[in-house]
Amino acid sequence: MGKKGVLLVNLGTPDSPEVKDVRKYLDQFLMDERVIDISTLSRTLLVKGIIVPFRSPKTAKLYKEIWDENGSPLLYYSKIQAALVQEQLGSEYHVELAMRYQSPSIEAALDRMKAGLVESIQVIPLFPQYASASTGSVIQKVMEIVGKWQTIPPVSFVNSFHDNEMMISTFADNAKKYQPENYDQILFSFHGLPERQLIKCDHSGQHCLKTTDCCATLTDVNKFCYSAQCHDTARLIAAELNIPATKYSVCFQSRLGKEPWVQPYTSDTLKELAAKGKKRLLVFCPAFVADCLETLYEVTVEYGEEFKKLGGEEVQLVSSLNDHPQWIAALVKMVKDHHSNSN
Repeated sequence: MGKKGVLLVNLGTPDSPEVKDVRKYLDQFLMDERVIDISTLSRTLLVKGIIVPFRSPKTAKLYKEIWDENGSPLLYYSKIQAALVQEQLGSEYHVELAMRYQSPSIEAALDRMKAGLVESIQVIPLFPQYASASTGSVIQKVMEIVGKWQTIPPVSFVNSFHDNEMMISTFADNAKKYQPENYDQILFSFHGLPERQLIKCDHSGQHCLKTTDCCATLTDVNKFCYSAQCHDTARLIAAELNIPATKYSVCFQSRLGKEPWVQPYTSDTLKELAAKGKKRLLVFCPAFVADCLETLYEVTVEYGEEFKKLGGEEVQLVSSLNDHPQWIAALVKMVKDHHSNSN
């Protein structure tokens, strides 16, 4: 029997913090039809004519702020995750790491699996909460590539793991060293999405943004809703740490453009908390399984400076899952459980 293939896929990172590599990365990322879900012509004009030329130099400066001797933190921790998962799964498995955009590519990783004659392929997009622009894009890309093979092995996907108990416990464990009870408010800041993408995922056509607090509780109707899954992740982490509902807030960062995105925005939440006299904030970013530009710079530096200008004193980031042993164990269990359920 051949080995069981496991493909871990994260979002991606430029090959270097230089403008040319950042430009290449942003172009591939933003030209994805699931990321900017408008007509091809409009997307091309917007991305290649406006966003990439003007945003690349600014984004390159930000990447230089977080780049260290190990290179990109996202890629560095993703490689460690894959290596540790391979080590713990053993020789029955063939583990590969890929990035949806740039290197290492999904196609190259799948080709190595094909050459290794794997008997099956399990794909785990490393995004806890499902979104068309992240998990959906990975699934589509894998299907496009494997669909062209002459012999297609069994292929399965982990759709989301927003409520994975071991993941929740790891985030909580990472927070304990900061003594959450000593902070004025706990923020769960997730990556944002345009509201239109949430509406598209509402196959009932009657729920998303049409009912009060439509994302507050996970139900059969909104179980694939990114925002609803985010709220559920936050609720579970808060429960693990005995944080009352009044002491934590769910918000969304990284907005691009002027159209409505998932709300409340993190910046608006900072303003509201500062106006209420809150001084010290502890921030989780549970949409990311490895620290990256959005956590290390956007939260730690940009939001930290913004909050201090508003009269606050501290914005403390809770480290992402990175190479935490319990997170690695969670991935290993996810793989084994998924294979067991498939048999």
